[in-house]
Amino acid sequence: MTTPSFRPKYVSFDCYGTLISWQMTPITRELVGDQIPAEDWDRFVAEFRGYRYDQVCGEYQPYEQVLQSAFERVCRKWGIEADPRAGKRFADGIRTWGPHPDVPAPLKTMGEHYKLVILSNADDSFLAESVPRLGANFHAVFSAERAGYYKPRYGAFEYMLEQLDAAPGDFVHVSSHTRYDPLPMHDMGFRNLVLLDRGYDPVPPGYGLVTVKSLDELNTMLGI
Repeated sequence: MTTPSFRPKYVSFDCYGTLISWQMTPITRELVGDQIPAEDWDRFVAEFRGYRYDQVCGEYQPYEQVLQSAFERVCRKWGIEADPRAGKRFADGIRTWGPHPDVPAPLKTMGEHYKLVILSNADDSFLAESVPRLGANFHAVFSAERAGYYKPRYGAFEYMLEQLDAAPGDFVHVSSHTRYDPLPMHDMGFRNLVLLDRGYDPVPPGYGLVTVKSLDELNTMLGI
């Protein structure tokens, strides 16, 4: 995506973290309590994030179970007690989250000019709650539940391509998470990859990512 004159068939998005504000850490703190010393908290949070990533690289399971399993694994590593209802607590929390404040207005504008698509690492029940809060019209919303695969597994992206009868060159894809979306997509032949930089990940060299700080900036690049 080198010039505003490029017009994709679809602008696709990751959902949670990219469009919906990701508020996992407060729930994690609630569940862990004082079992982790304050000086170790950031490392625990980072490792929990890593275990969630590792969990979705395996066989598909419902997202609530992904969260439960990842939480149990990181707690076992740290030698602390894991709440057996943690997955449900996380899932219930996710269903209440709303969009980042900078999302609804420019996303609505984008949807008036382009077909918008979501490809999310979530179950349909999560997206049924979250997508209406975004305030934009979506051409299609795809879940890991429907695909039977989580990103970064290729099957998730293949499902989106198959459902839309599309090719990688038909998309501009937007994510705030490098490992889940743009890295595997680049290896699959997607080239119009946008990192909406929310500070989650460093920007990796060699993948040709276009980095933006806002959807308003992306709209300008898309000629809106």
